[in-house]
Formats: sequence, structure tokens, C-alpha cells
Amino acid sequence: MTPPGKDQTQTPAVLPGNHVWGELVKYALVIGVLVMLLVRGAESLGYNWQWYRIPQYLVRVQEGQWFPGPLLEGLKVTLQITAISLLLAFALGLVTAVLRLSGAVLGKMVARGYLELIRNTPLLVQIFFIYFVLSPILNIDRFTSAVLALSLFEGAYASEIFRAGIVSIDRGQWEASFSLGFGTLEAYRYVILPQAIRRMLPPLTSQAISLIKDSALVSTIAIYDLTMQGQAIIAETFLTFEIWFVVAAIYLAVTLALSVGINVMERRIRM
Repeated sequence: MTPPGKDQTQTPAVLPGNHVWGELVKYALVIGVLVMLLVRGAESLGYNWQWYRIPQYLVRVQEGQWFPGPLLEGLKVTLQITAISLLLAFALGLVTAVLRLSGAVLGKMVARGYLELIRNTPLLVQIFFIYFVLSPILNIDRFTSAVLALSLFEGAYASEIFRAGIVSIDRGQWEASFSLGFGTLEAYRYVILPQAIRRMLPPLTSQAISLIKDSALVSTIAIYDLTMQGQAIIAETFLTFEIWFVVAAIYLAVTLALSVGINVMERRIRM
């Protein structure tokens, strides 16, 4: 096996700590320009901005105690759906990738059929099919239907990431594992996946960010996630621009936090 710290692929140089802050500044500048353009466009339409009404939808104060407002309650639901779906999607993606790389003909057929079915149909159609067709049969609720749809959809794309990461490992690593008496599953666990995960982290991060954004579609089956809460508030208050700006900012904050966290983890793994 390749000695520790001397992987056959050259490891990229670790970026300095201020690189993250530089990226955040770039994001802030781009968003600032976009917000300025949107504000000017709204002003040209004669829109009456009412930002002072927004805080009550983020936090509520009752009898001196702070409670999350509708938007933060929706964010909680979004994070719950995203976290569960992410774990299931990665597990499903890994199993599918292993089946495609195995010698089992039936396993390959099942994995291939799953990938073709999921990747060639829209996520919205899959959500509707699971909720309106399968959920009455399986007796599952909205939340479970949403998690199942997102897990199946994102798992299909994650499987390609896992497969590419596993294939990128040199064949000699497999031979060394078998020479030590490892079986296939032990080789995956102790040798192949620990090396492949370092190469898979960036694309898996992108897939996780995609999952967070795709979770907004669960509002179509009346799940009161962040997007649905925003729609409900707009229907009551007509604060269209203010609410959508805040919703977009919350999604952006979540995805940026995830990106920064994964970058830190990636640097520690490569040390």
C-alpha cells in the first residue's frame, strides 16, 4: 500500500486561512451589487419598502421571552429535512456505486435502472408521485415523503461521485488489501474509502448544497419549510421583495456555513 502522506496523486497545496475570508468578501460584494440592482428596479416600480416589519417574522418576543418566528421555524424544518435526506442520499449513493462496481449482474441492473429512472425525471414529478401515489399505499406522511423523494434524487447523483472516487484509487491498493487477507468489504472500509473520501469531499459538498436548495420544492406538498413560510407571509402581508430577500439570505448563510465547514474538514484531513 502507499505509505501515509505519499498518495500517488499529488495533494493540492493547503490554502491560507485568509482565503476563506477573501471568498466571503467576494460573495458579499456580488450580493451587494445584486441587491442594489433589485432595489433600484423595485423603486422604479414605486414599491414601498417596509423592512421594519421583517424582524417579527424572524423572532417574536412574548412576556420578555424570545421565540423563533415563522421564518426560523421554517428554517428548522428545512434543516431537519436536509440533514436526514443528506445522510440517506449518501448511504444510498454509496450502496449504488458499490453495486455498479460489483460483479453481481442483478445488482448492476438494479443500480443502473435506479439511476436512469431518477436522473431522467424531474424532482418535482418524483415528489408528486411519492406523495400522491405511494404515500397513501405506504401510509407515510408529508415529511417522510419529502425526505424519501430528496434522498432518492440526490442519491442518484451522489452515486456517481462515489463511483468516480472509488475508481480513482490505484488498483494496487486493492491488491495490497487482498494480500493482507482483507475481504472486499474490509478493503472498502479500511483502505479504499478512507483514501477516496479526500477526493470526493468537494463534489459531495456541492451535492449537499444542491440538496439544500432543492429542498425548497417540498413546499409544493404543503410542508411548512422556509420557502413555504415565506409564501404564507407574503400572502398575508404582500411584503414580496423583503421576504424573498430574507429567505434568499438565509439559504445563502446556510450554504456558506456548510462550505466553510467542509473546507476546514478537508484541510484537516489532508494534514
